[in-house]
Amino acid sequence: MTGNTKAPSKFGVLLYPGFEPLDVFGPIEALQMLSREVKLDIAWIGPTLDPVSTVPKDIPMNTTGSQVATLVVPTHTYDNPPKDLEVLLVPGGIGTTGEAHALAGPVEFIKDIYPKLSYLITICTGAELAARSGVLDGKRATANKDTWKTTTALRPQVNWVRMARYVVDGNCWTSGGVSAGIDATLAWIAHIYGEEVARRGANFMEYEWRDDRNWDPFAYMFGDGVTI
Repeated sequence: MTGNTKAPSKFGVLLYPGFEPLDVFGPIEALQMLSREVKLDIAWIGPTLDPVSTVPKDIPMNTTGSQVATLVVPTHTYDNPPKDLEVLLVPGGIGTTGEAHALAGPVEFIKDIYPKLSYLITICTGAELAARSGVLDGKRATANKDTWKTTTALRPQVNWVRMARYVVDGNCWTSGGVSAGIDATLAWIAHIYGEEVARRGANFMEYEWRDDRNWDPFAYMFGDGVTI
């Protein structure tokens, strides 16, 4: 363990209709690898205990009629989260593009739970939810590069860093789009347990870890006059 006297072991994943599957299951895979070496618990936190879908009914996903919804059954609700929660993962997804009133539940949950957390980790447009809650005000943060303009416009009080793959500011770890959440989670594991542990997990996943936090090629791919 590096730089910490007590390693967190109680994790929560924030669920809401329209979360992005890889935003959730990529980081969870890294944590599952970690669970082979240390004890940890993961709670799934939703608006109710009903299954939460990756395909929200009120936001058009596609025009093909595809049936691709993934459902996750929460173990806890926003109103009754684990009392000993230490780390919260906030995924992004199409659900973050909903109306403000539809996002009030997860946003208020982040605002209320943040003071009790040891770490907050956001993936992709999950940074939008954290930003809306105000917990990123005055902090450096990053998010999905394809939706950069809309994300950063939501909360100019945040010091947005476009070129970063992930950003660490205090106990807030924010990452870029989708797969960047895996990179940030592995980096968090390295921060707590050491790089060797994170490398073992990445290798077992057969995942090529992008461990340069300051470089995100998708800032150029989705760029519009990006400057460094």
